[in-house]
Amino acid sequence: MLQVITLIIVAILVAIDQIIKLLVIEHLKPIGSLTLIDGFIQLNYAENTGAAFGSFSGKTSLLSVFTFLIIIVGLVYLFAKKRKVDVEYACITLIISGGLGNLIDRVFRGYVVDYIEPLFIDFAIFNFADILVTCSCIALVIWLLFDIYREGKREKGKKDE
Repeated sequence: MLQVITLIIVAILVAIDQIIKLLVIEHLKPIGSLTLIDGFIQLNYAENTGAAFGSFSGKTSLLSVFTFLIIIVGLVYLFAKKRKVDVEYACITLIISGGLGNLIDRVFRGYVVDYIEPLFIDFAIFNFADILVTCSCIALVIWLLFDIYREGKREKGKKDE
């Protein structure tokens, strides 16, 4: 049952990502950009044929294969054995969702639609799927470091007994 719920969550998040991108293509692409909060954030239509910060530009096929493999590995990891829902499970689910959203763009458009541009710092233009992947990766690393720390304290406690 958990696998079905996970797949439904992935489908919903991918649908949200794709709906936003369709709206961006329809409404933002013709005008190019739209300031939301002056000096802070704007919507700026961009077609990204690479990865984060324009790396691997023009390597759509390579990025598609890599993303597909990450999604498969993530799904196998989640579904291979009975797992409890925790931070790790949630983060991997969100990473899969974001990866799939951008993979759909690469396969069907040949590029990823980006549209969120922070103006208060020099930063890349990104999208909802990127937010899912980036925030989840950061949360996952923090969680794993916390888990390693907690496990170390537990082992130290056993040695002290």
